[in-house]
Amino acid sequence: MLGLFDSGLGGLTVLRRVRELLPKHDLLYFADQAHVPYGERTPAQLLALMRHNVAWLDQAGVDAIVPACNTSCAMALEFGWPATRAPVVDLIESAAIAVERSGLLRIGVLATTATARSGAYRRRILERVPFAQVVEVGAPALAPLVEAGKLHGAEPAQAVAQACAGLRDVDAVVLGCTHYPLLSAHFEAYFGPYVHLIDPAAVQASRTAELVASLGISAGEGRVQCVTNGDLERFASNIEALAADLTAAVRYLEPVSG
Repeated sequence: MLGLFDSGLGGLTVLRRVRELLPKHDLLYFADQAHVPYGERTPAQLLALMRHNVAWLDQAGVDAIVPACNTSCAMALEFGWPATRAPVVDLIESAAIAVERSGLLRIGVLATTATARSGAYRRRILERVPFAQVVEVGAPALAPLVEAGKLHGAEPAQAVAQACAGLRDVDAVVLGCTHYPLLSAHFEAYFGPYVHLIDPAAVQASRTAELVASLGISAGEGRVQCVTNGDLERFASNIEALAADLTAAVRYLEPVSG
């Protein structure tokens, strides 16, 4: 079984990609909606939440942990991943690989405030593409819109335009929060065909598949289990709207402290 986590609904974009490549493996997805959004929290709070989420999946007996939360990965880059029996596939590393494969050098990164403030994307990208020019911009308004189910219409279009206004003269934009691909239509409308949008989820899924093969992690029954510590009815409704193809079984978990 593979374990994924995010602050909320954004991680479903990674879950879907993993499901496409590993349809016979069981997946366990934890949405920490009791604490969403992560982007405006302090590093100490984020570190505590990241450690809790990893520990929860580890205790659930997953064979590998696939973070679907960029902000948590930014904290791990600074403080390290906690000790766990299951290997961890880092999402920001996957994004840096995607940038390297694109062959582009003028890179914009849209992320949560906390991720942008950490500089994690710039450091990881420059390790792989030393001559890249990387601009990181915080976009605090976007993840809450996705959590509220506001994916269409003028409000998300305006929010995307405001977030992207600080990205000029770029060849590619990394969607540095897993919520953001759910607003892809607005990003495409804003940037047009000349700016390449990079969704790290694709590389994250391929690296997960490679890890599964290298470790010989056995397939299961292809079950997808989604767990929230937030509002169950709203969570189930959103999964039905955003990822009904995953045929997810939704389970409720009492909110954790932190």
